[in-house]
Amino acid sequence: MRSLLKEVGRGKRGARDLTYEEALQGAEMILTGAATQAQIGAFLVAERIKMESPDELKAFIDALRARITPYPIADSIDCAGPYDGRARTFIATLPTAFVLAACGLSTTLHSSPSMPPKWGITLADVLEALNIPALHASREALVSAAARTGFLFTPTENWCAPLGELRGLREELGLRTVFNTAEKLLRFTEAPYMAVGVFHGTVFEKITNLLIDLGVSRGIVVQGMEGSEDLSVDKRTRTYVIQDGSSELFTVDPEVYELMVEVPEVEWTAELQGQMALSVLRGEGELPYLNMVLLNSAVRLWVAQKAGSIEEGITLARQAIEQGAALRKFTEWAEAIKPVSAT
Repeated sequence: MRSLLKEVGRGKRGARDLTYEEALQGAEMILTGAATQAQIGAFLVAERIKMESPDELKAFIDALRARITPYPIADSIDCAGPYDGRARTFIATLPTAFVLAACGLSTTLHSSPSMPPKWGITLADVLEALNIPALHASREALVSAAARTGFLFTPTENWCAPLGELRGLREELGLRTVFNTAEKLLRFTEAPYMAVGVFHGTVFEKITNLLIDLGVSRGIVVQGMEGSEDLSVDKRTRTYVIQDGSSELFTVDPEVYELMVEVPEVEWTAELQGQMALSVLRGEGELPYLNMVLLNSAVRLWVAQKAGSIEEGITLARQAIEQGAALRKFTEWAEAIKPVSAT
């Protein structure tokens, strides 16, 4: 590890990117405990200062994937948002997932308890507020529920043990590390489709090219709300759309689809997030949050080729909500999780 630290720890100008092989060596040393806690901390901070290259990110993703047992779901979409949570915006991806499932698109969401640097509200927090013990449910229960409903929730640190073992160190560091990106892109289901959120426009192309290298056939990289995969309905959102090895810049304008609406400022809690998600699924949601779910559902249906256009996706999503199909998916999934959760 010392030789790798010399390369990445020379400061912003002197540091160089590691090759894939070197980064994989570093990842293995971190994940196996061959590196000391001090060396791991120094490496992660140095990488943060230098900024991780695509090869370095891929090496860490590959090292983590070698330590998981995937549950492949054919023709499914993986939706990947920030593991440090949300503070100011509605987590539209949760009710959206059940709309997608109701429209025939199997969907995976994944989360852990909140992480630095934001320490925001996570999917795990919202599910707990809804009295759904998904974070502690057994793999068998989650897989069974997914088979029945088309929705899989993955508690990432349970399904990828090294990430759980690194939590304490990451909390002590209190900053974004290579693991913040790697954990989002593990694809436990080997989904051919992805919707991924990024915060800074500077990493747009890097993440887009990385998804292509990871084998995503179609996907969308979104500069979404708080770095999430969620498109906004009060302004345009920049995205990159991936299709068969190439990508194209695509701006999603909610006004074009008659979904643009002003979004109020809200002091969100996990409980309020859960209540709003259920309200949307029941067809009773306030217009800004309903429109968020409609737009995000439509775009993901279009990306996954379940709708021929975003306009068609909006129609399908609206029907899934108005006819109660999305709510039924949620209710069935929640009931499948509760009785067989692990103690």
